[in-house]
Amino acid sequence: MGEASDTALLLVRLVLGAVMVAHGWNHWRGGGGITGTAGWFGGLGLTRPRLQAWLSVLTELGAGVLLSAGLLTSLACAAVLSVMLVAGLLAHRRNGFFVFKEGYEYVLVLGVLALALGAWGPGAYALDEAADIPVTGWAGAGVVLGLGTVATAGLLAVFWRPAKSPVKASAAKESAAKES
Repeated sequence: MGEASDTALLLVRLVLGAVMVAHGWNHWRGGGGITGTAGWFGGLGLTRPRLQAWLSVLTELGAGVLLSAGLLTSLACAAVLSVMLVAGLLAHRRNGFFVFKEGYEYVLVLGVLALALGAWGPGAYALDEAADIPVTGWAGAGVVLGLGTVATAGLLAVFWRPAKSPVKASAAKESAAKES
């Protein structure tokens, strides 16, 4: 299956790379541009939403280009996984599974595909292979999963401040008033 597998990996990398570039471009130049993306991120509870918008654009464009070239594939896949984890946790989880209801189905597929690609490696038609630096197997999957989850946890710990629900906020005020 050598040539068929390498061609399949090239197709997976090109499609996932193109999807990420399209996402990054849309966050930058689509609809409301950076301002609209920043507003949306702020609505998700992320502080410094303009910075988040630019980080998202750079991460998505960079990961997409790297994936398409098959360069630093494990790192690019970790970036994809992190972006999908953030999107799934903050924007889609509460909507259930199905994408047509704004659920997490789509980001789940892209995240798992990035993890699988980390394990499979970039294939023969990749700059990683030409430079003799491919990371594959458990090591590749470990890099993707480890860096992707650490990056996500770090971003959420530093920048995510979810709004308190009105019920919790009023209960906290009542509790504080009783204690005074």
